[in-house]
Amino acid sequence: MTESEKKAKALSALRDILQRVESGLHDFYVTPYRRSFARAQRDEEDLFMLLIFAETLGIPNPAAFYTMELLPIVYERFHEWHTRMGMERSPLDHVHCC
Repeated sequence: MTESEKKAKALSALRDILQRVESGLHDFYVTPYRRSFARAQRDEEDLFMLLIFAETLGIPNPAAFYTMELLPIVYERFHEWHTRMGMERSPLDHVHCC
């Protein structure tokens, strides 16, 4: 085995060890906060959905011109959102998801 092959093998072994250490540290520091991160992301998505559907719910929205383009994209998640917000049926006349 040549010297360069030994160095390459040693670097590969070191890289594997560092990847395992990184994975362990990630789990140690991130796992306790995973639920908090998920809740914050869900709250952010709920606010985003409210901004998009604000005009159709009767809430004045100054950015309605820009959010109208996003309606076709978020229609699929509308049922999930309105049930999470406590509305049993769709509050919109033209969106029947239930």
